[in-house]
Amino acid sequence: MDTVFGSGLFLTDALLGPALGAAAPRPLVTHYDDATGERTELSGTTTANWTAKAANLLRDEVDVEPGTRVAALLPAHWQTVAALLAVWSCGAELVGDPAGADVVLADAARLDVALAAGAGTVVAFSLDFFGRGLGDLPGGTVDFATEVRVHGDEFVPWDPVDGAAPAWDGASGEQVLAAARGRADALGITAGARVLSSTGWDSADGLRDGLLAVLAAGASLVQTVNAAGDPAALDRRAESERVTLRLG
Repeated sequence: MDTVFGSGLFLTDALLGPALGAAAPRPLVTHYDDATGERTELSGTTTANWTAKAANLLRDEVDVEPGTRVAALLPAHWQTVAALLAVWSCGAELVGDPAGADVVLADAARLDVALAAGAGTVVAFSLDFFGRGLGDLPGGTVDFATEVRVHGDEFVPWDPVDGAAPAWDGASGEQVLAAARGRADALGITAGARVLSSTGWDSADGLRDGLLAVLAAGASLVQTVNAAGDPAALDRRAESERVTLRLG
């Protein structure tokens, strides 16, 4: 299996590796926001580049390293994909409770919750389609959109991250990967599948089923948020995106 950056990043390599190599130019994540009409598509290569930029930011500006506990208060969004893979590229542990985190990644809607959690650093995500930052942020807060653009799109870790390292609420990378592959099998997600999903990522089950299982299977994702509730529109989207499997 191809590695993401040729550097022994166990969980990032396992989740992103199938989308690289010969598959790198193909769509990996296609994000629709039906409230704004936005559509953003990332290939395997582009996802890897964004992951590297985010990992460089987290390590070099926020001191994220093995043992750092990182909470993510982020929606189902293409930037969330890069952010989570970046956390694992740095060897850090994703945690569900922001109150116990050293670093919190948060969108604008949950910035107050992140600041109240008392983490050492908050990274704020505008999730703006045009890459605009939030501005007027309190001290100790990093504006992701503004800062990530200056970082390189290759990431070389100081040390390899192996599968035994804690990756998500005490579970090792090996355990996280095994659970994601198990859910992929249960949901019928296979390599090369094109998966349409509106599953949110705000819960552990939603993140595992809606994102990690898709990546672990070597499939690609068409993620819809703020769906208008028009079944015919989703049918048309499924057809235009050549979807082979639909999740909730």
